[in-house]
Amino acid sequence: MKPVRVRPNDPRVLPLVSMHLDLMRASSPACSVHAMDADGLERSNVLFVAVFDSDEAVAIGALKALDGTHGELKSMHVRQDRRGQGLADLILDRLLDEARTAGMERVSLETGSQETFGAARAFYGRNGFTTCSPFAGYTADPNSFFMTRAL
Repeated sequence: MKPVRVRPNDPRVLPLVSMHLDLMRASSPACSVHAMDADGLERSNVLFVAVFDSDEAVAIGALKALDGTHGELKSMHVRQDRRGQGLADLILDRLLDEARTAGMERVSLETGSQETFGAARAFYGRNGFTTCSPFAGYTADPNSFFMTRAL
């Protein structure tokens, strides 16, 4: 299995995009949910990738260009029953490769500060991301945790 480019509105990925958004809404106050629905991802012209098992998306992720040298990871999600199989690594590696190819020098992300997001923060930390200040219009928020990585 390897990540492939797909549109966020592709019917094969919509259930996983919705699942991700529902989890974000259940885990954070509404004012601190920065996940985008499929239409928002589509309008933002993000590079969106998915890993499929048969014709069903089991992992997704997106890369949003902030400017010519800085990108943001969006909507990284692995279906719960498929976690621990290295799918997040596949998605992240593909998105970082795409960022490098696009000439980006840095990739940042926003995730939650709550315990629910502890595994995500640890995953990004293991992959070279470090804590940073809010970026690209984000503001300090006790429910948000910001990370960045030079490429």
